[in-house]
Amino acid sequence: MLAALAEWRVADLHDVVRDCDAYLRVREIADYPNALNGLQLENSGCVAKIAAAVDFSTRALETAATLGANLLIVHHGMFWSGLRPVTNAWRRQLKLALDNDIAVYSVHLPLDVHPIIGNNVLLMRALGIGNSEPFFEEKNLLLGRRAHVDISLAELVQRLGKSVGGEVHCTAGGPDRCREIGVITGGGGGEVERVAGEGIDTFITGEAPHWAAIAAHELGVNLLLGGHYATETFGVKALAAYLAERFALEYEFLELPTRL
Repeated sequence: MLAALAEWRVADLHDVVRDCDAYLRVREIADYPNALNGLQLENSGCVAKIAAAVDFSTRALETAATLGANLLIVHHGMFWSGLRPVTNAWRRQLKLALDNDIAVYSVHLPLDVHPIIGNNVLLMRALGIGNSEPFFEEKNLLLGRRAHVDISLAELVQRLGKSVGGEVHCTAGGPDRCREIGVITGGGGGEVERVAGEGIDTFITGEAPHWAAIAAHELGVNLLLGGHYATETFGVKALAAYLAERFALEYEFLELPTRL
């Protein structure tokens, strides 16, 4: 009985990958070249346990290996910094993955925009905002989410801090009472002018360049920064949970914050 149960809890890697690719529309959604969405490194072909992390890193691989996970799902993948020689940290990472039979699956924009398990829609829900719609066109898709609300800026900052589990940087350049909220997780702060042009009075993202705070005041927009890492934990957690249920597997989220 135990042997049969153990066998039932092992999935074929390529079945998992096909399911992921289809559910997230990986082949249909354009992304930055270095994202290289999909299976980035295969293992021997089986998945017994899933680990999920925001970023591919030595820490993520070491933690996954310690937990006995042999599929690592990440938002920022192996090739985020582009082509580089297989030396030093890059060699160490590959050796760790291969020695521990860890496959790596990475998904960036397709996970940000997903209507059910996407970073943007899940952050909106974490804020207590259930009715949101896509907005902000980029790469022929609507990248963020927006919602019509009636909430004080102070309350929204408090909710965001609770949602991301940390400090929120608020540039209060807009109204005290928020009516039109826009969310683009990660590094969306540089788009504050375009976001304001779509009628958003309160823009929530992860991080922003220095000039964006000045622009927010000039544009009459509240700019709330919850951290690049912290605003992008939602999607990989939800994807791992989805796959674990689909394939009767264990999963664990690896909390490895960058503090950025």
